[in-house]
Amino acid sequence: MKRTTIATLRSQKGQAKFSCVTGYDATFAHWISESDVDVILVGDSLGMVIQGKGSTVGVSLDEMAYHTRCVAQTNRNCLVISDLPFMQAASVDRALDGAQALMQAGAEMVKIEGDERLVPIVDALNAAGVPVCVHLGLTPQFVHRFGGYKVQGRDQATRDATLKAAQALTAAGADIVLLECVPSDLAREVTEAVSVPVIGIGAGADTDGQILVLHDMLGFNPHRLARFVKVYTGSPLDALNAYARDVRDGSFPAAEHQFLD
Repeated sequence: MKRTTIATLRSQKGQAKFSCVTGYDATFAHWISESDVDVILVGDSLGMVIQGKGSTVGVSLDEMAYHTRCVAQTNRNCLVISDLPFMQAASVDRALDGAQALMQAGAEMVKIEGDERLVPIVDALNAAGVPVCVHLGLTPQFVHRFGGYKVQGRDQATRDATLKAAQALTAAGADIVLLECVPSDLAREVTEAVSVPVIGIGAGADTDGQILVLHDMLGFNPHRLARFVKVYTGSPLDALNAYARDVRDGSFPAAEHQFLD
């Protein structure tokens, strides 16, 4: 099985869709790596999924590095992205320190949440040789500012700001854009406006790739699932392969998994 790299995803833009799931430990990383899924995100969603917290805000850099190391230990074929946790991208120096910790733990790219104000951070990370995924739309680290987990980009000002941020951040060197919980037409506009791959979660079917939280898609989450989640049953390997196939052939996400306005 061929290993997925940033170059792989870049070459597929507009040609073939790719799949991504979160992963937090060596066992699941093994099965994800053996499946047809292309990317593992070591997400700070571990704060909620693994630690039982109410948000991602309480996750530390040390915890992110630990789980990244666990995933990297058994991954063989997937691109590994790891989240810079809350406040770690508040300054260039903090972002560089955090990226060093995650990359040395086994990440091949770091993900940062925010908006156009991240341009200096992306520029510095790019100059230091750190590949970057920028996370726009509903950014969970900003949940308290948003007042909850709400769809973003429904008003014209936010739509314009999201598109502008995606363009500015990719111009600064971002390698991937991740859009969460935005209307499908906005996600399509962003995907067409930037030259890098765009991953969606609750962002419609027109992005270059899709991501789901592993425990959600396997039906392990005991809480009410978000609208954009589809549950896959069977063995972990069968479920992961079915998800990857649905993303690749465009059957996921279907209309019921999207926010249309």
